[in-house]
Amino acid sequence: MKAGLDCRQAEAASPWQGWCTGATRLVIAPVVLFSSGFFTADFLLSGLYTWPRTSRILVLSLTMLVLAYEFVYKEERARSPGSRDHRALKGLLYCCAIPYGIGGLVLLALARLAR
Repeated sequence: MKAGLDCRQAEAASPWQGWCTGATRLVIAPVVLFSSGFFTADFLLSGLYTWPRTSRILVLSLTMLVLAYEFVYKEERARSPGSRDHRALKGLLYCCAIPYGIGGLVLLALARLAR
């Protein structure tokens, strides 16, 4: 009886899990990594390398690595367990690395316009 109840709970949770996974991969992760790239580029361009600012950027970078690994890479691998890591690495590139780089480039463009 308990096994039947677990199956029903898993079936009921799967639409929410799929929706949350998609939202994290397609909306939350790119937006958060875009802003992280923006703030990291701000730190690098500012020239104010104090310990509090450096520690904030280190914590931000570690947090983004955990976000990318746990919520993008592992989910991509779980979606297609039979395939190789190419699909997961593509997801990591498109959902994490490109938005991070674009965030840094946006700050560089804004800094160039401000001159």
